[in-house]
This record gives sequence, C-alpha cells and structure tokens, in this order.
Amino acid sequence: MNSKNEVITTILNRRSIRKFNNQKINDDDLKILAECAIHAPSGMSKDLWYFAVINNQGLIDELVSIMKRLLDNDKYDMYCPKALIISANKKDNSHGIEDNACALENIFIAARSMNIGSVWINQVRHYMEDEELRAYLLRVGIDESMNVYGVAALGYYDEEPNIKKRLGKYNIYS
Repeated sequence: MNSKNEVITTILNRRSIRKFNNQKINDDDLKILAECAIHAPSGMSKDLWYFAVINNQGLIDELVSIMKRLLDNDKYDMYCPKALIISANKKDNSHGIEDNACALENIFIAARSMNIGSVWINQVRHYMEDEELRAYLLRVGIDESMNVYGVAALGYYDEEPNIKKRLGKYNIYS
C-alpha cells in the first residue's frame, strides 16, 4: 500500500528491530518518545502509567543480567539495546494492560519516524515478584503498587528493516 501521508507510511513501515548498532540515543529523543507514550489513549483518562526511561548502559546491563538468570538463558541479551523504556501501570487500574499497549505502540511508531529501532520485550512482566528484579524496578521508580506491561528496547539500526507482507486479513462491508 502506498500513501502520501507520513504517519500512515511510518505505521506501514514499522518493524521490530532486533539488531542495534552502538550509537547512543540522546536524552532529548528519549524525552520525545516518553511524551508520545503519555499522549496515548488512557481508559477513562486515568493516566495511571509510569515510564522508566533508561539511558544508562550500566542499568541496562544490570536488567539484562537479572533476566538471564530468571530465564536460565546465558545468551539472552534483550537484543543489546542502547536505551529502554519500561512501561508500568497501577495494579488496580482495570485498563492498565490496554493503556500501556497503546503507549508502547506510540513509542514504536514515534521511534520509527525518528529512525530509531524498537522491539517489545515481554519477559520482565512475568517475573516481577522476583526479589532482585523487584529491587531493580524499585530503583527505577516502579514500586509494588505497579505492574510492568512491557519494555521498549531501543537503538539505531544500520539497515532498513525488510518490509514484508502482513498476514492479517480484513473485509470492508459498505
């Protein structure tokens, strides 16, 4: 599909990127991505989410190390991101999953428009009660009243992602 609308083109060309180069993402670009996250739809406009924006390689490496242990996978590397945005929401928010999914999608689309690659990391949310992971999350502002719903792993890519035909279907009934 060909479109002259930049937003639609960005959406149609966005792909998960699982290989990043070594270029660091600057804080101003990460601030833009965080702003895009908090401008996502929020059920009943509650805005109960929180985004830990991590641009410190030591903190990124620490989370990777924790996840290696939890997954019992010494090769796990979260695709070697240069920055992370951890998306969390209040446990008692009945719209938390949906709100954070919308916010993460905003991050991914905005990142693509800025030539920053992204991929959704799901594993953290399954291990939030681990003592070491919970201590890490607390240090980055995610306390026990919140659940993590996803992590945006971010970095610049060297090659344009392959645009492949999508398998989903739709019908238009006029």
